[in-house]
Amino acid sequence: MTNGAPTVTQAVLLAGGQGSRLRPYTDDRPKPMVEIPGTGTPIIGHQLDWLAAEGVTDAVVSCGHLAEVLQEWLDAARLPLNVTTVVEKEPLGRGGGLKYAAASLPRPDEPWYATNGDIWTRFSLREMAAFHHERAAVATLALARPRIPWGAVETNEFGQILDFIEAPPSPFLINAGVYVFDPEFTGLLPDLGDHERTTFPRLARERRLAGFPIPQGAYWRAIDTAKDLTEAAKELAALGR
Repeated sequence: MTNGAPTVTQAVLLAGGQGSRLRPYTDDRPKPMVEIPGTGTPIIGHQLDWLAAEGVTDAVVSCGHLAEVLQEWLDAARLPLNVTTVVEKEPLGRGGGLKYAAASLPRPDEPWYATNGDIWTRFSLREMAAFHHERAAVATLALARPRIPWGAVETNEFGQILDFIEAPPSPFLINAGVYVFDPEFTGLLPDLGDHERTTFPRLARERRLAGFPIPQGAYWRAIDTAKDLTEAAKELAALGR
């Protein structure tokens, strides 16, 4: 790791969502177990391979919807790192669920990554961790610039249409669902509720929350709907992945 930044070797994967917008794919499996057509690998398999390639040796997978299906796959798969699963006895919300899973990290006094269970991406987590360290942040969010799913229209000052742009990049950066957290972040999470409405705004006010733009050319997509599956399959095939 550059500039004295510690190597991050542990991570939490949030894999408990119901994935209702991905039905019927999620009728018999949790969202992270959905496979991108043509890849032969479920989303969580891709994520674990990526984390291991970035130096992670231990991961905690937070399960919920159809947890037993995910646990059976993890038990049978040849995994590139050590994996522990935790299951919420009752819904704790995103922040509470993250805190509950973080309690099972093997090294609570070290920084950790977290990722949402429906993200398919590849970029350097090591660079993100160095960025986080350089800014002395407590939490750093990866930021993506997704494409708008509609065609855009370009006009001039007279209201005349100049061009049509198919699925242009969004003018705004969004939370990409990948994070680096300092050890103290765990204690700032709510036991119940949403950290994006509590912990993140507090850290932003204190200037202890950083945003790492995913490098241009790196692949990122959130798999929310059946259309996302189709588009991801096309994009990954074009990239030769």
